[in-house]
Amino acid sequence: MLFETLSRAQQFWTVGGESHMLFEHIEKLSPAHGLCESNRLTGDDADADVVNRIRNAFLGQLRDRNQTPFNQLEEPAAGLPRLLEKTPKNALRIPFLNSIFPDARYIYLFRDPRQNLSSIIEGWRSQRFVTYANLPHWPGRWSFLLPPEYGKMRATSLEEIAAFQWRVANQTVLNDLGQMPADRWTAVSYADLVTNAGPTIERLCEFADIEYDQELKDYCEAALPLSRYTQSAPDADKWRSNEQMIARVVPGLRDVIEQIDSAVATHTSTLALQTGDLDADAEERPVVEPQVQQQLSRNAPCFCESGLRFKHCHGAIE
Repeated sequence: MLFETLSRAQQFWTVGGESHMLFEHIEKLSPAHGLCESNRLTGDDADADVVNRIRNAFLGQLRDRNQTPFNQLEEPAAGLPRLLEKTPKNALRIPFLNSIFPDARYIYLFRDPRQNLSSIIEGWRSQRFVTYANLPHWPGRWSFLLPPEYGKMRATSLEEIAAFQWRVANQTVLNDLGQMPADRWTAVSYADLVTNAGPTIERLCEFADIEYDQELKDYCEAALPLSRYTQSAPDADKWRSNEQMIARVVPGLRDVIEQIDSAVATHTSTLALQTGDLDADAEERPVVEPQVQQQLSRNAPCFCESGLRFKHCHGAIE
């Protein structure tokens, strides 16, 4: 959604969508070819040949919001294009990207981890986001970004895999951004994007030194359309359909949540999710007395008003 909204700015150029193959057509950058073990790339991977091939690959496919190819414009009129790029695997590639695009600026988009984990879980279940069909240390198909040491997750649950991906992605981003000047990156919360799109996008355009033009402003003032990758209608409590799974892994992510809150404090007024909020949420869930449970139908709506059937909510906990 963020990429698709920013791509409406007149001065941004994109390749039209995600750029997986622009990177992974280079065999040594693709785990599918067995020449690298994960999506983690650093400056050591950006030799002169790789830098030249990736720059040319992007330049050859750039287009503006009207789908006009950059290479069809007269060079004096075109000037230097500002590339807008978004691919989830880039969370593990910041030092690599920095070597190829040394003037790049970075937008760190963060989200309530419960919502984020639920989306990852649903994505794995859907099989719509398979990135690797065959890996040397994995028995089946892999979805989403591939962190280092993914093989150690072979005997774990789906929620543990989701938590592993979430942890590695966020920690890697924050550690890498922490190595560069603060004015080269900013942060934005998903909640701000969906509830306060206009001011949020205007701030990001200012950060990127891009004009917040009238067409983009009009686009943001209307209800933002769903992303092309949206699986189901947005809902702040949608994650509760996977609440029991998420509850098992969130406590182990508290250190990363605190790291996010600390890192983004100077960039945005919205905190990702303070660990105290997790405890408060748990405390607000009513305690079920055994005699009450016995009176409830397993298929009835749970008394706590979570929106789930009793058997999938407090009945499952019991």
